[in-house]
Amino acid sequence: MRLVLLGTFIFLYAPIVTLVAFSFNDSRRNIVWRGFTFKYYEKAWNNSSLVESFANSLTIAFLSTLISVVLGTMTAILLWRFRFPGKAGYEGAMSLPIVIPEICMGVAMMAFFSRIGWPSGLPWPLNLGAITIAHISFSFPFVTVVVRARLASFNRELEEAAKDLGAGEWHAFKDILIPHMRPGLIAGALLAFTLSLDDFVITFFTSGPDTITFPIKIYSMIRFSVTPEVNAASAVLIAITLVMTTFALWFQSRSRGQSGGAAHG
Repeated sequence: MRLVLLGTFIFLYAPIVTLVAFSFNDSRRNIVWRGFTFKYYEKAWNNSSLVESFANSLTIAFLSTLISVVLGTMTAILLWRFRFPGKAGYEGAMSLPIVIPEICMGVAMMAFFSRIGWPSGLPWPLNLGAITIAHISFSFPFVTVVVRARLASFNRELEEAAKDLGAGEWHAFKDILIPHMRPGLIAGALLAFTLSLDDFVITFFTSGPDTITFPIKIYSMIRFSVTPEVNAASAVLIAITLVMTTFALWFQSRSRGQSGGAAHG
């Protein structure tokens, strides 16, 4: 059993550990270890096109996360609170971006923006609009799933008690429902940010020559050669993704713990 677990971990994480280790390699050839150095991280930091692509990725991730949280939360509340004709179909349609292969989503987005004649040559950050919209379309259903799971543990009697005491709809929403949803909102936001930051497939189909993101820049660098500079840039992306995913899982775990405590209480 332990051998199986060890083999699984090696199979999953050996390539990542190798990439991170060779990002500190003092050699331009990845297959030969020449010593420890930080110079390729410094070189990646001083690469203006790499920094620009990283700024584009952060901007897209921030904007898409902000809008995805609003849309995802509104959709979660709609599906949790109301009954209406066609609800099952609507719920299934909201889940489609989660189950559709990314390459199909990317082709569909490219065809959509070509069909409506999306303008090109816009100033920054407006030129990132097509990628941001594409990222929102696949990010907000994940926020909906997380927030709706959190809403399942909400005690509606709290909201009714607040209204009996004179609170209006807005104050009941702001003071009762939002605090209960907060762990789900944070976890959903972190998840949406991570999905947007490291997306490659959909971005590849919706980006232009002046809207290069970090994953696409790394891909273009790999096409020439896999240098320690590429490893360093990839290691930074892995580190950011790991931190964001860890926070998202921690908030989800905390949310489940609070839900369990409330149920037992």
